[in-house]
Amino acid sequence: VQLQASGGGLVQAGGSLRLSCAASGITFKNYVMGWFRQAPGKEREFVAAISWSGSRTYYADSVKGLFTISRDNAKNTVYLQMNSAKPEDTAVYYCAADRGTWGTRPQVSSLYAYDYWGQGTLVTVSS
Repeated sequence: VQLQASGGGLVQAGGSLRLSCAASGITFKNYVMGWFRQAPGKEREFVAAISWSGSRTYYADSVKGLFTISRDNAKNTVYLQMNSAKPEDTAVYYCAADRGTWGTRPQVSSLYAYDYWGQGTLVTVSS
């Protein structure tokens, strides 16, 4: 199983960035997909999750209305569109795959729900 995250980089505050995560080795359409992030010196935290079909999503309060998670099951890829980026969004962003069913927000936002993790992509937002 491989989850390859890409699209990170340096962006100015207020700018936009789109992260991608390409999955292989799994039946992608059967997995809940999530994005998490980890800032220096902090614990990894939930950012967003999307259901198998893409019809349901959850977001962390800190990114709601600013970030958008989406997926393309034909391309085995999940995306995170980051708009109006802030310096506090600076972190390594990880994608993750959960072979379970779509659950409540506390369930899909838990690190422990996810079976596979990508290697992360660094996003730096300059002020």
